[in-house]
Amino acid sequence: MADLNHCQHCGACCATYRVSFYTGEMDDFPGGVVPSGLVEKINDVMACMRGTDRQPPRCTALQGTIGVEVGCAIYEFRPSPCREFAPYAAIGQGDDACNEARRRHGLPPLDVLPSSL
Repeated sequence: MADLNHCQHCGACCATYRVSFYTGEMDDFPGGVVPSGLVEKINDVMACMRGTDRQPPRCTALQGTIGVEVGCAIYEFRPSPCREFAPYAAIGQGDDACNEARRRHGLPPLDVLPSSL
């Protein structure tokens, strides 16, 4: 099997934080792509991925075992917070939010990029 990137081994972010986003990202709206069946509306303008508004959170689109091998069932159609979260984590460069999620799941931190970048 090919080497997986760090995110495909981890998945901690998907089971730590609420994934909130503008409802216009849902496929119910023109141009939206996030499957509405996997979303819970928070109010008229905000929604979150199902499962992330509970304790303990775990996104319904997360497949696999955290820290072993994971994947996103809607990767191509994931909301903006998922696209923007820890952009260099896949290549082993975390940030504070990424490393906090990893810590909560008993995983070691990733290297943090110098703040000058």
